[in-house]
Amino acid sequence: MTTLINETHQPDLTSWVPGSEEGLTDFPIQNLPFGVVLRNGQRRVVVAIGDSMLDVCAANDAGLFGGQAAVAARSCDSGSLNGLMALTPSHGSALRLQLSRLLRSGSAQMSQAKTCLMPIKDAQLQVPAQIGNFTDFFTSIHHATNAGRMMRPDEPLMPNFKHLPVAYHGRASSISASGTQVVRPKGQSRPKDATLPIFGASKRLDFELEVGFYVGVGNAIGEPVALDQAEGHVFGLCLVNDWSARDIQGWEYQPLGPFQGKSFLTSVSPWVVTLEAMAPYRVAASPRGDDAPPLLAYLDDAGDRRIGGVDIALEVLLQTQAMRTAGKPAERISASGFADQYWTIFQMLTHHTSNGCNLLPGDLVASGTVSGPEQYQAGCLLEMTQAGARPLQLSDGSQRSFLEDGDEVTLRGRCMRSKYASIGFGECRGLVVPAS
Repeated sequence: MTTLINETHQPDLTSWVPGSEEGLTDFPIQNLPFGVVLRNGQRRVVVAIGDSMLDVCAANDAGLFGGQAAVAARSCDSGSLNGLMALTPSHGSALRLQLSRLLRSGSAQMSQAKTCLMPIKDAQLQVPAQIGNFTDFFTSIHHATNAGRMMRPDEPLMPNFKHLPVAYHGRASSISASGTQVVRPKGQSRPKDATLPIFGASKRLDFELEVGFYVGVGNAIGEPVALDQAEGHVFGLCLVNDWSARDIQGWEYQPLGPFQGKSFLTSVSPWVVTLEAMAPYRVAASPRGDDAPPLLAYLDDAGDRRIGGVDIALEVLLQTQAMRTAGKPAERISASGFADQYWTIFQMLTHHTSNGCNLLPGDLVASGTVSGPEQYQAGCLLEMTQAGARPLQLSDGSQRSFLEDGDEVTLRGRCMRSKYASIGFGECRGLVVPAS
């Protein structure tokens, strides 16, 4: 497992594109995330740079790419990232390099590239890939402990947590791009102290702060991916909000796990930050603790221990209807970090394929709720409010146990490291509206 820092990561690089100054945008030239936009009825693959985005296929048609980069750009003709994800990492790296040289200050091709730019603010950003499968893991030991303590005070962690990355298969069809409204789901639940269930709109709607990754090169059925090869199968990362109806979930989940309490909607940030762009922010895997059992061999690799972690600062903002009416901005209610996940994204991928399961380019794999050890680092309201027992106090005097209609939740993520540029993920937003 390697972390390749190259000329595209140089902190002194600047771009001729206005609004791309490092520190003022999530998308300086050191980032160059991919997305898909709907333009004139057609889906187009684009790359974000500052407040603008470059149409990859238009740039390729203008002859601005060559070699492997041109092959990679042609794979975007379908209006989806699946083709690019299916190519070898060297293809994506070649395209990223030529994009960096095209967009950096002093580029000889600036005038031609300008014709392929458009402002992000006018874009209808889409889910960036055709997601065939969605798997949601449970990799934060803090979230697992906090949630488990509510049901099992003496033994909050299930006995398997420290032995394998736990996951469930989610619903791919309801994955939607940031900005999609969250229609309050209806379902069956059993109120506390009731003997019979009821059907109706969820009263315990929650968000979940997560990080996801898109599978790049897939694997054949029956052929597991070894941990020291896993990074070659990760294309890039995004933010994920796996909205959860806790009352529906609590009634239905035994014995088979989440179903309608989660399948109504999962929001994703529209930009995919490539694994190569994340190279400067790779860190050692989180320490497992003195009481941790030894890892089974297939989940243990020196490279993963050395740079399997990814350092992303995460935050959750909440804006209520009352705040919006009064012209007040969203309020930060949580701040945590992705670097201390108990399992790395590469262990997740390896475990996923260990039984011979075949992953496909564009499959989405999420981390599960990302929480830290402190209350302000909780990644969902279930933890923050102790399942509603201790409501969240907002600065305007209002409270929240769970989300109300009119609430808008925004997730943000940012990578920072001394001597390197700071890059971000853009926003993952969702506004709660009444049940239909």
